[in-house]
Amino acid sequence: MTATATSSPTTEAPGCYHCGNRVPAGAPWSITLDDERRPLCCPGCEAVAHAIVDGGLASYYRFRTELPERPDDRQAVKAETWAVFDDPGLQARFVHPDGEGGRVHATLAVDGITCAACAWLIEHRLNALPGIEASAVNLSHHRLRVSWDPERVALSRILAEMAAIGYPAQPYEPDAAQSRLQHEERMNVRRLIVAAVAMMQVLMFSIPIYVAGPGELGADFDALFHWLSFALATPVVLFSAQPFFANALRDLKTRTLGMDVPVSLAIGGAYLASGYAVIVGHGDVYFDSVAMFTFFLLFGRYIEVRARRRSGHSGNALAGALPLSAIRLTEAGEERILPSSELAAGDRVLVKPGHGVPADGVIESGESSLDESMLTGEYLPVTRRSGDRVTGGSQNIESPLTVRVTHAGREARVAGIVDLTDRAFASRPHIAQLAARMAHHFVLQVLLISVGVAVAWWFIDPDRMLWVTLSVLVVTCPCALALATPTALTAGHGRLHRRGVLITRADALEALSQLDRVIFDKTGTLTSGEMSLVETRPIDDALDAAQARALAAALEAQSEHPIARAFRTFREAAVTADEVLSRPGQGLEGRIDGRRWRLGTPAFAAPEATPEAPGEGQWLLLAEDGAPRAWFALHDRLRDDARETVEALQARGLAVELLSGDTESAVAAMAARLNIATWQAAASPEDKLARIRSLQAAGERVAMVGDGINDVPVLAGADVAIAMNGATDLARTRADAVLLGPRLGRIVEAIATGRTTRRIIRQNLAWSLVYNLSALPLAAMGFVPPWLAAIGMSASSLVVVGNALRLTRAGPGRPAGADSPRLVNA
Repeated sequence: MTATATSSPTTEAPGCYHCGNRVPAGAPWSITLDDERRPLCCPGCEAVAHAIVDGGLASYYRFRTELPERPDDRQAVKAETWAVFDDPGLQARFVHPDGEGGRVHATLAVDGITCAACAWLIEHRLNALPGIEASAVNLSHHRLRVSWDPERVALSRILAEMAAIGYPAQPYEPDAAQSRLQHEERMNVRRLIVAAVAMMQVLMFSIPIYVAGPGELGADFDALFHWLSFALATPVVLFSAQPFFANALRDLKTRTLGMDVPVSLAIGGAYLASGYAVIVGHGDVYFDSVAMFTFFLLFGRYIEVRARRRSGHSGNALAGALPLSAIRLTEAGEERILPSSELAAGDRVLVKPGHGVPADGVIESGESSLDESMLTGEYLPVTRRSGDRVTGGSQNIESPLTVRVTHAGREARVAGIVDLTDRAFASRPHIAQLAARMAHHFVLQVLLISVGVAVAWWFIDPDRMLWVTLSVLVVTCPCALALATPTALTAGHGRLHRRGVLITRADALEALSQLDRVIFDKTGTLTSGEMSLVETRPIDDALDAAQARALAAALEAQSEHPIARAFRTFREAAVTADEVLSRPGQGLEGRIDGRRWRLGTPAFAAPEATPEAPGEGQWLLLAEDGAPRAWFALHDRLRDDARETVEALQARGLAVELLSGDTESAVAAMAARLNIATWQAAASPEDKLARIRSLQAAGERVAMVGDGINDVPVLAGADVAIAMNGATDLARTRADAVLLGPRLGRIVEAIATGRTTRRIIRQNLAWSLVYNLSALPLAAMGFVPPWLAAIGMSASSLVVVGNALRLTRAGPGRPAGADSPRLVNA
């Protein structure tokens, strides 16, 4: 029986049998299953579906409970594409021996897993391959552990089979820090589960006694319930609460008082007292409070750790940013796949559409759009063409590119970003240190108050002394006080990093919230830094325009200043300069063919007979032994969002100043365009630093935004130093914050986030103090039982963490907080 499909405007297009997407009208892709033709939406789905059915795994379509992701059309590729993973040097990083017989195993990160049927399909497909010993999918973490005989099957074959059925995989290679974090997280989850199960069971035995009253159920039932509670509370104390005791012992050894000291006293005291009461058959039992206190405390810390890991620093950042493999082009133009870690400066690599850029470099040929959102926070792709720089970790979207590598591996920009992030998280800001000292003193006071409460209740009612004292220790645990600052700071750091601002020093976020003035450099900061030479004007007949440009290009050949880029195209191999010296803020001087040449400001190039610039704008003078030879007119485009950024800063009450080493006419014109009232031209690095010092002496807190070597001294002297995305390496290392993208508006967001973070920290500290000061007298007077104290303490910690997480929930187009800037599209 043959059925003929017809279509009409009112008939809904059929869904793809594999992924569920709409099938285009007249689509030729299909698969026959159970004697029925099943429509498919694309070549990728067709290749994957045929691989599944031809492999005898058609049952997958009956088992699945969720539709898979639509596969990429390029996933069904030959094993040769994966040959790079057969490289012994690369495999040494993630393939490990697996017992005797020469077997090995590896863990792979798998994309596209949606339900248990996906795991079934992967395992059955791999287990059918000769040489595969075992494979097991971790459905929760989307990872696959596979063991195989390398003499019978290659890793590239395994990866190719995975891609063929729609589940591309790559080696899962966590670094040491990530492995340690994952181990700690697994142990925390286990401790939390043990505490939760024990708490529920202990409450089941305790609630009947509370409801009926002690002794009303009978002595035998009371004794049975107490012994069962004793047995259940023991693993909670010995396993779940073990970190509290270890940390308390560490604090005592170092003669410091952390919050784990009262926690350990409360848990240990309640457990020992309750155990003694059960053994002797007399006294109150608090196993339910022990289990509840431990569970709620672990739960609060678990939430806090998850929030910090999501918002802040995480391991394996470099491995996750750069692709593992690269296509290197030989001198003959042949393609060779190799690990990206083996790339070196000078190599030529081919970056195909859909692939990641394996290293920093310069495009030699091709034009395409690149997704740089992971590095810059800019979500729209940017166009890059021949001659443009590209950053490792960017994703190529449209067309193939040939890239000449300039920095690879640990020298790549993404590696520098990771190092700067490590530096920020390695130190503690002043406000965090202050909060830690407050928590230390608070713990000491709580311990003294607890002793006083115990003595008082010994005379008031000895039977209630223990549980009242325990309630005081529990309800006043300074967990919320200790979490108030680091949680908010971590959330603030994470938000700015996602928006393209990298905080590199611990105190920067706090300092951003207290600024009074923002000072901008001009070239490469308010302007794009893409200088262009618009006119060459010889002064006499000693040089023509071409000769003047060649001499200037020779002097600029060793400079990193944006001005040097304007002369690159005019370099001549026959004209070279030696003994070149850079005078920051003034220009360059060097020797060419035995003559001393200078290029820079008129006063620097010709100090004895300084001529006037021939017009408005930025002019450089070329002089030979002090004699003027040629003028160069340069143009630098103003950044698109410069005006909006200045207006947004001024609207926030911040003074904005322009401080530049350029000529007075150029700086004055820039200040007028941006409505900046305070500006200074022809400023040397010493002049800039003196200006910063004078403002600081007047009580102002100043931020400096710059990008060049000549800005390093003033960046080091400012209260907050902000380096542009194109800044020199030296400027970035001296900066407190680095813009990862070209948008100046990120500065406004950084200040807004700093202010919001500071406000949230104050709210958290205030809440913590109010809670503890309110709960302490109630607990001391016996109105708060231990179980209620555990709930109150945990609730206060969760309030602090939840308040800090408001920073992470702000929309992508505006900073967090009520004082978001008017510049919403920056």
